[in-house]
Amino acid sequence: MLIKEYRIPLPLTVEEYRIAQLYMIAKKSRDESSGAGSGVEIIVNEPYVDGPGGNGQYTRKIYHVGSHLPGWIKGLLPKNALIVEEEAWNAYPYTKTRYTCPFMEKLSLEIETYYFPDKGDQENVFKLSGGDLRNRQVDIIDIVKDQLYGADYVKEEDPKLYTSGKTTRGPLNDGWIDEYWNEVRFLLIFPCLGRKKIIFAKCAKTCREKEKQRNYS
Repeated sequence: MLIKEYRIPLPLTVEEYRIAQLYMIAKKSRDESSGAGSGVEIIVNEPYVDGPGGNGQYTRKIYHVGSHLPGWIKGLLPKNALIVEEEAWNAYPYTKTRYTCPFMEKLSLEIETYYFPDKGDQENVFKLSGGDLRNRQVDIIDIVKDQLYGADYVKEEDPKLYTSGKTTRGPLNDGWIDEYWNEVRFLLIFPCLGRKKIIFAKCAKTCREKEKQRNYS
């Protein structure tokens, strides 16, 4: 099992990110519903008590991802290889998400995330111990320095160019984290600290790219 911890400082308050998170969930569902063979089925959407993170909202979704694959590949794969199941527990500022594919029973991706009003310098927010703590890999993603490339890059969303009309924040320079932290301390910056449990190690690079994409949008 590979454990990756991503620390992602953002120029937002924890409450602001909560609104952004809800927007991105709706946006992803809409994007995944376009094209033949695509769509999102919401199987369960209900509150829970005394679950992961305390009390929150549990959802179970099935993503049909056929449109994201070339036709010749789809023709070679069974139908259960074209779906991804997602279970999510949202007890903000804690969330937990698990992804599985029926075609690959031994492959799973589990993501735990905490949101804090700091710049990502807490060393063990997930309270790991023993082998898990020793084997943990920490990856700090800077939304300015770790740029997206190719088709993933959107000039209008580049933090080095974008200025928020509502908050007037931006554009950001290479030293933005320390500058913001020194100016506002607990008011603006927080890291999205995600611990990834990846059973299939080759997924690690892909997961890092997806985390970058999600926090640039």
